[in-house]
Amino acid sequence: MHADHLTSEHRWTRRHLLRSAVGVAAGAMGMSVAKGAEDEQVDFTFALLGDLHFDRLEHHDFQWLAASGKPDHPQILRYSELTKEVMPKLFSAVKQQVATDKAPLVIQVGDLVEGLCGSDALAQKQNQESLAFVKEAALGAPFLFTKGNHDVTGPGSEEAFREVFHPFLNDTAAPFGGKLDPEHACYTITKGNAHFLFFDAYSKKSLDWLEATLTTCTRRHVFVIIHPPVVPYGARATWNLYAKDKSSREKLLTLLGRREAMVLGGHIHKYSTLQRRTEGGGRFVQVAVSSVISPGAVKAKDELGAQEYTADQIKVEPKHSPETEPQRRAVYDAERPWVSQFAYADLPGFAMVQVQGEQVSLRMHAGSSGEVWREVDLTGVMKG
Repeated sequence: MHADHLTSEHRWTRRHLLRSAVGVAAGAMGMSVAKGAEDEQVDFTFALLGDLHFDRLEHHDFQWLAASGKPDHPQILRYSELTKEVMPKLFSAVKQQVATDKAPLVIQVGDLVEGLCGSDALAQKQNQESLAFVKEAALGAPFLFTKGNHDVTGPGSEEAFREVFHPFLNDTAAPFGGKLDPEHACYTITKGNAHFLFFDAYSKKSLDWLEATLTTCTRRHVFVIIHPPVVPYGARATWNLYAKDKSSREKLLTLLGRREAMVLGGHIHKYSTLQRRTEGGGRFVQVAVSSVISPGAVKAKDELGAQEYTADQIKVEPKHSPETEPQRRAVYDAERPWVSQFAYADLPGFAMVQVQGEQVSLRMHAGSSGEVWREVDLTGVMKG
């Protein structure tokens, strides 16, 4: 396990057992509090899944794909194989951890499906079968997700998202006070002393929604689930949200920093944590997780630490877009003064995030085995 921002495994377990014991004792003594106060005070742990890209070959019109000129045939073959061979093992490991930690939520950061189906009917089929897979996995906790770019890529994909995913998300979010806006896929839920804001990165109305919604967030912790990075990391320095819209990006950074939000995302298919300072003295934490897992043993590669948030981090993928290297280096030269507490690794899996009073911590599990790879004190990352 890595030394940066670690809390020991035995501390996590000890805290978990202590909270369970206190809960049992309180029940035995007949202790009770008001429903609202109880909900705000409760500590809890939730599961966090990265990109999944659920896919099957029969979801695609390959003639359409060839005519479209999109070079995605190889990855469709790969994702279809991973959906069949690896995803059931991943969900089994998540289910076990949900039971162990009594997690009330499973959150997924977007790209639930691969998209690129080629027709309205196939997009509907892919979405319906992805939800059937989730339901059959019986994770033991409600499954909520944000919109990813692949979820709305290809003919009929946006309509399929609204017609298939919106009803599912509305039904699942309702017990937590959540409801999707019919014009986009933004919604918010509350659990314990935390708000969860699911941000639609592919709607022009989302930034105004976020600004308005943050004014209503009165609980201690605010998690904002956004599929693409807010702060770039790794080789793909131009894949962050609002990369070409400076005013929108500055507004987003300010909103997140003012509220000391914890941003949960994916898109890059890598693990990362960092703290980003903002104008006016704000700051926020960004966490990225990938759940696209290859068969076999999973080991961390290309690990980077706090002193390596530099332009040289593009070297982790030397074959990625070499013609844009100067542009990507310039992005990091500008961003570097604002970033601290950086960590990066090519390590897929899933995370369990613990919310305990003022503290938030993360336990990263490698691959689909459930093996703990790293623990991170996210509150410590926030404080820098």
